[in-house]
Amino acid sequence: MSTPAPEENRKDSMAENAATPADATAAVKRGPSVATRERRQGSINPSGETPYLVVQDLTVKFPTVDGVVSAVNGLSYSVPLGRTLAIVGESGSGKSVSSMAVMGLHDRKRTRITGSISLGGDEIVGLSEHDLMKIRGDAVSMVFQDPQSSLHPLYTIGNQLVEAYRVHHHVSKDAAKKRALEMLDLVGIPNPVRRFAQYPHEFSGGMRQRAMIAMSLINDPKLVIADEPTTALDVTVQAQILDLLNNLQKEFGSAIVLITHDLGVVAEMADDVLVMYAGRCVEYGTAEDVLAHPRMPYTWGLLESIPTVSAASERLRPIKGLPPSLLNLPSGCSFNPRCPYKDRVKGERCLTELPELLPVDGAGAHTSRCHLHDKASIYEAEVAPRLG
Repeated sequence: MSTPAPEENRKDSMAENAATPADATAAVKRGPSVATRERRQGSINPSGETPYLVVQDLTVKFPTVDGVVSAVNGLSYSVPLGRTLAIVGESGSGKSVSSMAVMGLHDRKRTRITGSISLGGDEIVGLSEHDLMKIRGDAVSMVFQDPQSSLHPLYTIGNQLVEAYRVHHHVSKDAAKKRALEMLDLVGIPNPVRRFAQYPHEFSGGMRQRAMIAMSLINDPKLVIADEPTTALDVTVQAQILDLLNNLQKEFGSAIVLITHDLGVVAEMADDVLVMYAGRCVEYGTAEDVLAHPRMPYTWGLLESIPTVSAASERLRPIKGLPPSLLNLPSGCSFNPRCPYKDRVKGERCLTELPELLPVDGAGAHTSRCHLHDKASIYEAEVAPRLG
């Protein structure tokens, strides 16, 4: 195993950092503006709005010696081809657990999964491990949060790409190598022939993430799940990775599920947004509706928690308290111990009654889970002015 010379590393670093988008700092602005994308105008949607992934009433529980961990509770959503759904929320809200269920990655001996997960009309809950292996990497693939731990350290990048392709295609090693080199070039890795023979530790963080994206797309999957794909990357490389995912979606027409806690990334990438808290969906709608007209106090708190570059002396407004234990969820609304608006609901409904996920203003696809009756006026009068 040879380590590239320092000057080669500098070249690759320059290649990664070139052509930085002008809006690379958008992720640090409070109250992010939704980016205008060609696909949001309906020009890129191969499915004609027909969902490819449909999740209905998904529940994921983990029995432990201390009790049952209710990681996901009654989650439902859908994603058409050509569109991006962002699932957002704090750590422990159930984002990654729900997506690992879509991939069939939970240990079925230690996990209780109920509900329905449909890919292209085919139910995958209850499939055997053998059948799931045919689906993973082919119909659906995943870009994991940490490429350093996801890539095998003892195999070259090229060998790992070749293996990922040959598992689902009966082709020669030469044909698989050609496909791997095409993917390395497609994701913007310079000198793919040389990089093909190198090991993960010889790649920078951004290059490893690009290699992971190449591996996830090498079999032309219809669904790509990206779990925090820009974690630990600087803002320049982060912007490049997001643009890469957007461009590759146009190339392949895939549906993307983007897991993140960064609302700046959501504003840049997402068509639709699902906000999770304590294993449940608390707000769901288009990116424009959820970011510009949020109707759930938890979503308001997430927006207010974004740092602003307009006033260096302005204090952050974090959500007070901690997420609840999934072993012992609060009665009523799970957000009630941290919600500053619960006293505005008559009686003790927030403490005793779980809000239903209902359409905002009684109609439309934008839904929220909250007992407040005057959510729109509270947001416009009190929250929006703080967002600037």
